[in-house]
Amino acid sequence: RSSVRVLCGSNWSLVLQGQWMLEFYAPWCPACQQIEATWESFAKDSERLGITVGKVDVTQEPGLSGRFFVTTLPTIYHANDGVFRRYRGSRTLEDLQGYILERKWEAVEPVAGWKSPSSIMMHGMAGLFHFSGWIRQIHNYLTGTLGVHVWVSYAIFILATLLIGLLLGL
Repeated sequence: RSSVRVLCGSNWSLVLQGQWMLEFYAPWCPACQQIEATWESFAKDSERLGITVGKVDVTQEPGLSGRFFVTTLPTIYHANDGVFRRYRGSRTLEDLQGYILERKWEAVEPVAGWKSPSSIMMHGMAGLFHFSGWIRQIHNYLTGTLGVHVWVSYAIFILATLLIGLLLGL
């Protein structure tokens, strides 16, 4: 049984309390697959370190990856009582443990307030990521299930965008 807590859109706010290390990954990502065993070992040592270790599958949680503005994989964040810092160090077990034990995270600049995952701005970003996932599902339904040509699907989205713009403009 894994010691890593799986986070999703409904329980992500757990990282606002206590000290966390959080990995954003995708199952298909080779770099993510490389650190998987290290991340599990790090999580097994989490009680001694006084932290909680979590992970987010960006393929399943696009809104959450948008909230944290994840653009590369894997992305690791340190959170301490709602203050977020991006971890950019080596991905070895020793370096991850040292980051916590030696309190190296204190020397890292926190994420700016407006870019913080709990800010209103990033709440909106999460909504945009959800919306893009919804659009992708519609496109897949049109092309895969209904057999509509890809360019026809694009034309439908272009027309819908123009009509929505026209209505909002009125």
